[in-house]
Amino acid sequence: MGGRYIGIEMKVSLTVCMILCLTSIVHADQGKAVFFEPPYTRDYGNMVAGVSDALWNNGRACGKSYRVKCLGGANEAPHPCKNGNTAVVKVVDYCKAGCQGIINLSKHAFSTIADPDA
Repeated sequence: MGGRYIGIEMKVSLTVCMILCLTSIVHADQGKAVFFEPPYTRDYGNMVAGVSDALWNNGRACGKSYRVKCLGGANEAPHPCKNGNTAVVKVVDYCKAGCQGIINLSKHAFSTIADPDA
């Protein structure tokens, strides 16, 4: 599934908690998230993400869902998080070398957990 997104990656990043949503295994990890602007080229809705090598696992992450939550800003923004909100995103792409975060969220997903203007 490693297609490419058409969009603009923003240099806004957050520290997020990611929980892989599997039927029998739950794993939580922390990492940096960034977002990209629409249009999204896939027909998976607007709650999608690309992941870097840290999560890609030779393509096995594709199609998996992650619950993400903002824990704090990775930049100078004083309060970027939105009151503990979470978002569930589906991995539909690979964020190759140069990706600014562990997970590259759609702007819609990012906006659910944090202020993209912060």
